[in-house]
Amino acid sequence: MSNIHREVPRAIKFTKNINPYAHGSVIAEFGNTKVHITATVDEKVPSWMKGTEKGWVTAEYSMLPGSTHDRIRRERKSVSGRTQEIQRLIGRSLRAVVDMKKLGERQIIIDCDVLVADGGTRTTSISGGFVALEIAINKLIEEGKLTESPIKERLGALSVGLDKEGKIIADLNYEEDSSCEADVNIVMTESGKIVEIQGTAEGEPFSRETFNEIVDCGNTALKEVFKAQASI
Repeated sequence: MSNIHREVPRAIKFTKNINPYAHGSVIAEFGNTKVHITATVDEKVPSWMKGTEKGWVTAEYSMLPGSTHDRIRRERKSVSGRTQEIQRLIGRSLRAVVDMKKLGERQIIIDCDVLVADGGTRTTSISGGFVALEIAINKLIEEGKLTESPIKERLGALSVGLDKEGKIIADLNYEEDSSCEADVNIVMTESGKIVEIQGTAEGEPFSRETFNEIVDCGNTALKEVFKAQASI
């Protein structure tokens, strides 16, 4: 018997081209969570990649003051360990669906700034980051700088949790996330391939069978993310 209680994500909205100066831009919304995302094309790669004829995709992430109940201070001189971990996750995830050889020796930087944090800011950044990346790459094709898209397939991410009653819930908001027994971030491609899974038992350990159900729930819920990405 399935323990899945909710396998539909919160309302999803992508508002693209909101920044006239970025090569790609979007405000990604999952429920009340809102992230402003830009993609900037740099016609240079990091020094360690020069001469490889391959490109690079990287990401930066920040929580803006006013995005949470208590004001978050700006990270001016250095970023926290949490911020480093999240922006590395975003970059790794996006690189998984890009053919760096086809991208050529250029870098695309994805900047994710959280406007409102109500759970799932890192997964919203990944799902919205893909949209901004795709817009930027389409612009490179229009400008004749690329002859074909280096994107292999769509990418999305969601958090899936286990509540105190043992029920599995997709796309947790802040209240659900703060009270859940387990929290699992799932990053997948549209064809269902796993890019990354980050999971933690906040309370009692959970079984392999429950883990499989959590992944199945994420896979089903992510179909709605891919549908929203394709519709804009």
